[in-house]
Amino acid sequence: MSQHGERVRSWWGWGYEDAAMTDEQVAALSVAVAGRLGADVGLEVAPAPRLEDVQLPAPSVEAPAALAPLARNDPYERALHSHGRSYRDVVRGARGQIDNPVDLVVYPQTEADVVAVLDWCSTSGIACIPFGGGSSVVGGVEPVGLHDCFPGVVSLDLTGLGRVEEIDRTSRAARIQAGALGPALEDQLRPHGLTLRHFPQSFEVSSLGGWLATRSGGHYATAYTHIDDLVESMRVVTPTGVSESRRLPGSGAGPSPDRLFLGSEGSLGVITEAWMRLQDRPRWRGSAGVRFDRFAAGAEAVRALSQAALFPANCRLLDADEALITAGVADVVAGGGLLLVGFESADHPVGPWLDRALELCRDHGGTVPADDVKLTEDTSAGQEGVAGAWRGAFIRAPYTRDGLVRCGVICETFETACTWDRFPELHATVTEAVQRAVNQVSGSGWVTCRFTHVYPDGPAPYFSVIAAGRPGSELEQWAEIKAAASDLLMDCGATITHHHAVGRDHDAWYRRQRPEPVGRALTAAKRALDPASILNPGVIC
Repeated sequence: MSQHGERVRSWWGWGYEDAAMTDEQVAALSVAVAGRLGADVGLEVAPAPRLEDVQLPAPSVEAPAALAPLARNDPYERALHSHGRSYRDVVRGARGQIDNPVDLVVYPQTEADVVAVLDWCSTSGIACIPFGGGSSVVGGVEPVGLHDCFPGVVSLDLTGLGRVEEIDRTSRAARIQAGALGPALEDQLRPHGLTLRHFPQSFEVSSLGGWLATRSGGHYATAYTHIDDLVESMRVVTPTGVSESRRLPGSGAGPSPDRLFLGSEGSLGVITEAWMRLQDRPRWRGSAGVRFDRFAAGAEAVRALSQAALFPANCRLLDADEALITAGVADVVAGGGLLLVGFESADHPVGPWLDRALELCRDHGGTVPADDVKLTEDTSAGQEGVAGAWRGAFIRAPYTRDGLVRCGVICETFETACTWDRFPELHATVTEAVQRAVNQVSGSGWVTCRFTHVYPDGPAPYFSVIAAGRPGSELEQWAEIKAAASDLLMDCGATITHHHAVGRDHDAWYRRQRPEPVGRALTAAKRALDPASILNPGVIC
């Protein structure tokens, strides 16, 4: 049993064992996907892996006596903490293949414990990888190649620091420990009528510290899109001391100290707590599903919405295949799009905002079925209609991905952001070229696109790939598709990642994207804050 809660986390796949697809569900999924991939595609379902079949080398380090009560080195803990949950990770996990096992997992219960672990690792030259919920999909927590450079590798699991420590109702902010997982964080805020309102897809198995360290993108499609926007101050333990920024609504006093650690992915320090800006829990909600005959027309409508200062909470445009697969909406014409638009407020009814948004959509050729327009007034209400169906499928998607892995199907996503003037070319180029790569590598498959977040100056397109895999060669096929897509994003002037972070998987393209002087500055910051270079080596710096 892991300290992630009473439910048991899957050591090889996404989320919790009791939420994984059953063998019967995976078998049905195999039939459905094979039919979509083509009559000549036959998919065989592999059994779920068993931990007892996994062979791990003996741990190469032991915790000192003072830390021993916090440390674990049993196979379950080591397997759980030795990789993230990307497609590549899950494929290897399904094969019972743990390529780079950590030696030890330490669960600090206080910030003093974190200091003690970093002191031990620094003086002993042991690599230390901060670990929140372990939901990284970019190789952010796997100790690739570290055993060749360090005598041992420790995973520092922060979930023991999971409390909301203090609430400032006047300023509407809270001091929250970094190990708080999404559901536990919200459960502690709910009695106060408050919410952080940051819901990434990984919400149930990711932590506040992980969101901050990776610059997570959350619930809001506009305005407060990134966790950055919700940070008031941070406290970070580094091997050379503790950094704590001052609580302020804003400041022009030099470079922001928080910005140094936001997105640093545990390479510069361990985030232990943060003051976060909160909101009153929403009372009024409104949502609708808008159909467009052309995806490009939907994109133009979204641009108009994002530049109209309406700030919808949800503004996600799905192409026809994405609408069918993730929302179960079959009436979007080929080449068209489905826009899910929604508003919420704790202060006022949102009907006028929704009406204006739908007016803009109609101006761009959108049609709005009356049954897909929903207005509710209830602090506990969830979304209904097409938006609610999409949200349910969205939350379940990683579990479905694990089922597809057991069927031998290649599943990959890559997300980016670009300015509006570049989007038409990027969308056409990426869709065509990645589809061509899929056909060459796999023979059959499809590429879909949706917007996850939008800004007045550009969208954040999210592409998904489903393709037939050759048994035993899925990872090589994935790598070809991944490289082709990443190269295209760079060539089109887009970003290598909008909210999935860099990790090890995106590192080569990240170094192409970032300015060379910034790279030198990060290297210097690494030397100053982590002289022994023991914090998540090989990531960011």
